[in-house]
Amino acid sequence: MPNVIDTLKERGLFDNWTDPAVYDLLNSGPVTLYGGFDPSADSLQAGNFVAIMTLCHFQRAGHNVIALVGGATGLIGDPSGKTSERKLLDEEQVEHNIAGIKENLSRFLDFGDSPGQAKLVNNYDWHKNFTFISYLRDVGRFFRMGTMLGKESVRQRLASENGMSFTEFCYQTLQGYDFMYLYDKYGCRLQIGGSDQWGNITAGTDLIHRQRDKEAYGMTIPLITDSQGRKFGKSEGNAMYLDSRKTSVYNFYQFFLRSEDADVIRYLKAFTFLPLSEIAQLEETLKIAPEKREAQRVLASDVVRRVHGETGLRQAQRASAALFGGSFSGLSAEELLPLFAEAPSVELPSGDVLGSQIAKLAVAAGLCKSTGEARRLSDGGGLYINNEHVSAMDNVTPDMPIDGRLLILRSGKRNYRVVEILN
Repeated sequence: MPNVIDTLKERGLFDNWTDPAVYDLLNSGPVTLYGGFDPSADSLQAGNFVAIMTLCHFQRAGHNVIALVGGATGLIGDPSGKTSERKLLDEEQVEHNIAGIKENLSRFLDFGDSPGQAKLVNNYDWHKNFTFISYLRDVGRFFRMGTMLGKESVRQRLASENGMSFTEFCYQTLQGYDFMYLYDKYGCRLQIGGSDQWGNITAGTDLIHRQRDKEAYGMTIPLITDSQGRKFGKSEGNAMYLDSRKTSVYNFYQFFLRSEDADVIRYLKAFTFLPLSEIAQLEETLKIAPEKREAQRVLASDVVRRVHGETGLRQAQRASAALFGGSFSGLSAEELLPLFAEAPSVELPSGDVLGSQIAKLAVAAGLCKSTGEARRLSDGGGLYINNEHVSAMDNVTPDMPIDGRLLILRSGKRNYRVVEILN
């Protein structure tokens, strides 16, 4: 089996390491490593795929993976890459967020107590035992101010208009202690994180060297951006969450489907396990027939299948087809409403809908200005309810509304009106 570092480099998931000795260490046998996740929300997002996929590659290569959820550090907030202090979360909110993140990670990593299975830990479990005085005596005295002030994340914040609080300044000591705790308990020798985590990672390697006189290592992952330099996982300022209650499966699918030609091959390498030979074929297809968007469809399908399962993928594909005139079969009102959120809508009592003439409904919904216009539209084959051709002279039957409460009227290709039926 190739060294996992080679795999990561081939897929654009390697940025830097604290020591090239990491390569030989990974060749020597199974290595225990960890990556951390900040519980700032109750769901991970597409941007977390970089760390998730990296941990998955390590596990697939036979190494022992620890996923750390920062129940303690999440109460403070990591200043890395931030221009101002994060809003502090209370313990109840952090606990709620941790539960969501645990569920997210279980979709990708094989957790359990058997050899080769991943472990999930919460750093609150060990930080909660410290008092302020004991932390200063047992941990704080091993950190040097010169080194801490020299961290890039610290220097940037100190030079900013908002400065840096003492709370944030101490964050690196907490993450550094996490590494040493995992080293002591599990023999963890390697920490991975985004390139903005370099200072926090080296705080841990330095602490282990100073207190245990042993070598530990760090490896950073590049922060993935699109061809315009925008941080991956953001869409018009909105994060793409793994939880379908926060980001619909349809929107998640569309996010990847809309990948630019300049980005999609990099995304295929980073966010799928597809063989590089297959990705190379998709790259050729992209050059020859970019209008087919085959690479984008493969990317969207692969990622959504792993995040939301085969059922979620079929749902996203049906929803996508529905927006372009496909069947609504199998889609619920709850799934359809977000798709047509920007379409004009009207709420009508059931008595004004069921049994009424479709031409009159088209007028009431604002799709047509008159019943005559509705009749002409249907005569030309351009009037639809729930993407099915209808006659303006027919009546609305009880089986037409989706879930008994929703009708989607359409004229032409993309002129929709939403009718929500009030019972």
